[in-house]
Amino acid sequence: MHVLVTFVPPHSTEAVLSALFAAGAGNYGNYDHCAFVCAGEGRFRPLAGSSPFIGTTGQDERFAENRIELLVADDAVNQVLEALRQSHPYEEPAIYLFKLDERALPPQSR
Repeated sequence: MHVLVTFVPPHSTEAVLSALFAAGAGNYGNYDHCAFVCAGEGRFRPLAGSSPFIGTTGQDERFAENRIELLVADDAVNQVLEALRQSHPYEEPAIYLFKLDERALPPQSR
């Protein structure tokens, strides 16, 4: 089991979550479509050769983003990552994928 973390603009959150759920992410015990979403501020500076979703090359940018966290079974990682990349509006979405210590999970999720 893995934990997937990514960041999306607020108006894209539901579309990205729907794609991730459809690809098999977000299952926890006897529940599905489980995710944690938290609002925050993203920062970046587009470099030469980039094609940013928002912002201007060479200028620091700040804007609202939602952090999405959800579980992904080992056998669904590749399809979930593909769904994330296909549904995400950013040219290069930040993706963190962590292996989870499964002792923390309910027995039906292991």
